[in-house]
Amino acid sequence: MNPRSAALRLLDIIEAIERVQTVMADLSLDAYETDWQRQWVVERGIEIISEASRHLSDEIKTRHPEIPWKKVAGIGNVLRHDYESVAAAIIWKLARIDLGLLEQACREELRALRDSGLSD
Repeated sequence: MNPRSAALRLLDIIEAIERVQTVMADLSLDAYETDWQRQWVVERGIEIISEASRHLSDEIKTRHPEIPWKKVAGIGNVLRHDYESVAAAIIWKLARIDLGLLEQACREELRALRDSGLSD
């Protein structure tokens, strides 16, 4: 895998997480469930995260076994193909709680690429 490509994918994930977290800041589950615009923004951000994660190397994924990589990739399929069964509570929890660990792992990998000079 081209290291620049990995850096760009990591940046895509980090940016999408930041945007999702901005939209979700201080938003209760009840408020999220009734706000279709925020739901669409959050779901789009998760789709981007999902797709970008599919292009990360197995090496990166192996270094972060705490991340459920198959689930990260799979949620995009659910949002695209089985959207009518998406539970707002699951997306809300994912956005408010679970994305932090993924963001941390991606920032570590991006930092390592930059430190090694491979992100240019």
